[in-house]
Amino acid sequence: MKKVILLVVVFATVLTAFTGVKKEKTTVNDAVAIENSVVVNNVNLEASVLTWKGSKPTGSHNGTVALQSGDLVVENGTLTQGVFVVDMNTITNTDMAGSDGAAKIEGHLKAADFFDVAQYPTSKFVITSVVEEEGKLLVTGNLTIKAITKSISIPASLSTEDGISTFKSDVFTIDRTDFNVKYGSKSFFDGLKDKFINDLVEMSFEVVTKA
Repeated sequence: MKKVILLVVVFATVLTAFTGVKKEKTTVNDAVAIENSVVVNNVNLEASVLTWKGSKPTGSHNGTVALQSGDLVVENGTLTQGVFVVDMNTITNTDMAGSDGAAKIEGHLKAADFFDVAQYPTSKFVITSVVEEEGKLLVTGNLTIKAITKSISIPASLSTEDGISTFKSDVFTIDRTDFNVKYGSKSFFDGLKDKFINDLVEMSFEVVTKA
C-alpha cells in the first residue's frame, strides 16, 4: 500500500513538473477607462524586459520580449502612472537559445496562428491604479494583446536608488485564449491528445528608468 501511495505521489510530482505553469489564472475584467497619461519616455529599454513561460505536456519553454517604449511616473517615491509598449517582433526563446529549435519556436510565436506580429506588432500594459497593501503594490492595468484589452491586477514592487526607479511585477498568469491566441488549445480544438499547448502563460515585467 505504501508503495502504491509513493508511486502516486511521484507521478503527481512529475506531471506538475511537465505542466510548469501556475494553476491560478490572473482574473481579467473589462478594460478600465483611462485619462490622458503623462508621456515622459523615461524607460531604459535595454534594461527593461517582459519575460514569458509557456508549457505543454512534454515540457515548457521560456523567453523574453523587449519593450519598444515606456513611461514610468514616480512622484515622491510613489508610482502613479506607467505605460509599457512591448515589441512583439523581439520575442525570444531563451531555454534553447542559439539552436534551430529556438528559431522554430520564435517563428511560430510570431506567426499568424499565434501572436500574428505582422498585424499586431505591439502589445501594451497601461497602469490604471496602484494600491499599497502590506508593503506590496497591487497594480491594476489594461493589458492589450492582439488588439484585445483586458484589465488585470498584479502584485509588484518599486524601488528607487540614485534616481533610477525599478518596477518589478510578480509572476502573473494569463489565459492566452482571452486574447484570441487559440493555437493548440484544448478549449477550442478536439483530438489534440498530448499535442496541446496549455492556455495559461506566465509573464512578468521588469521596467527600469533612465539615469
